[in-house]
Parts: sequence; structure tokens; C-alpha cells
Amino acid sequence: MSERLSPRLAEILDALPLGPGMRVLEIGCGPGALARAMAERIGNGHVLAIDRSRTAIAQVTAGSAREIGSGRLTARCVAAEDFALMPGEAPFDLAVAIRVGALDGRHPEIEERALRRIAAALTPVGRLLIDGGAPLREITLPR
Repeated sequence: MSERLSPRLAEILDALPLGPGMRVLEIGCGPGALARAMAERIGNGHVLAIDRSRTAIAQVTAGSAREIGSGRLTARCVAAEDFALMPGEAPFDLAVAIRVGALDGRHPEIEERALRRIAAALTPVGRLLIDGGAPLREITLPR
């Protein structure tokens, strides 16, 4: 891996069920370190990194020229509770959210909306993994 991750993010990366060709949605991507590392692990797959912060998306874009150029990574400024697939966009196999306020239980109405939006963006067997386990836990999605 070309970029050194924090020990915590490295542990999360190793725990993710990533495979070649997967489509991964990272919710709350921040500056994009985990998104870039996932893009490296999924070969010809694709990572869509989203964050509600324009600054974070600018950081992802600025630091990910190689991954974006290869078509393995894109970034979009949108909140989890407002996310929707673009017309013609394929659903995702996996969603990952690390330290995302919309999913931390403090705002149940926002969390419910976010979970519905995430579920709608995943394949029928798609999974949502968030921090707070050892190191991750799976969230049951409304289907």
C-alpha cells in the first residue's frame, strides 16, 4: 500500500470483506485515506467516497488523482441521509461508515432516513459495516 494508514484504519481495512471487482460506498470519507486503500484492494472495482463536507471532498479529490484517473474512485459531496444513486449508477456491494454522526444513534430521525437511503443504494445482499465493533459491526438494513 502506497499510503500509510493509522493503526485504527489499517485494522478496519483488514476487517472489511473486500474482493476484486466490488463496488464500495464509503460514507463520511473525510480526506479519503480509507477510500484510496479500499480502491487499491478491489482491483477493477469501484469506491464511491461521500461526505457532507465540501472540504473533505476537495481533499479526497486532491489526494486521489491516481485512483480517480484509473476509474476506481469517485467522490461526491452529499450527506448520508440525502444520498441516492445517480441515474444508471449500479448499486453497491458494501457500504462502510466510520465515525458518521448520522449513524451514531444521537439523531434517530436522521439515522432512519440514512439507513433507508443506504439500503436503497445496495444490492439485495449488500451490507453496511460501521465502527464500534471489534473493529466493525454490521447494521441490519430496512429492505
